[in-house]
Amino acid sequence: MEKKKDALLKSRLITCTIIVVFSTAAFSCGLTAEFNKVKVKDMKVDGSLCSLPRTPAFGLGIAAVVCMTVAQMVGTVVGGARLCAMDSKFSICKNWIALTYLVSSWLCYGLAAVMLGTGANMNSGQPYRKGWMDGDCYLVKSGIFGTASSIAILASILILGFTTTCPRPRVHLSAGPDMPVAVQRGHKQEQQLQKADTADVL
Repeated sequence: MEKKKDALLKSRLITCTIIVVFSTAAFSCGLTAEFNKVKVKDMKVDGSLCSLPRTPAFGLGIAAVVCMTVAQMVGTVVGGARLCAMDSKFSICKNWIALTYLVSSWLCYGLAAVMLGTGANMNSGQPYRKGWMDGDCYLVKSGIFGTASSIAILASILILGFTTTCPRPRVHLSAGPDMPVAVQRGHKQEQQLQKADTADVL
């Protein structure tokens, strides 16, 4: 039983570590993209036409979305597996805290992913006559990448809350060679009492 508890604790620690590492990477990429996004001075104008070059913010924004997605999926899968491993039927009332964390985390993830993805797309390069939309050039407003990175961190905190508040699977005791002697004796005494009761009835 102690080995099973240690395995559960180790699994939870590994899950939290993966979420923290990828969330930190997403925050770092998003924040770095904020300082490497295209600026007004980078715009080239030719009459009524304009163009913007590709910047490192494009790759950094995509990397942030990928890292954030990995952290979100790991937390959701692990927490969902724990809910499915419960002995009793799933109850929304009993697990409303964990579900609140899960839903809030996905809402924050969606918002951050849209902001990072859109910002990265605007920094992928806008050639003459095409621009970003209808032939016009668009710039990412200051603070978009930074705000999205902060929301990504909030999403990771919420998904960590989901994984830690999910109930642990119950560890069942079964008589076997690895069970403590006292527990095995208890099982034997119980079996002897049951046999004695059966004999008295007969």
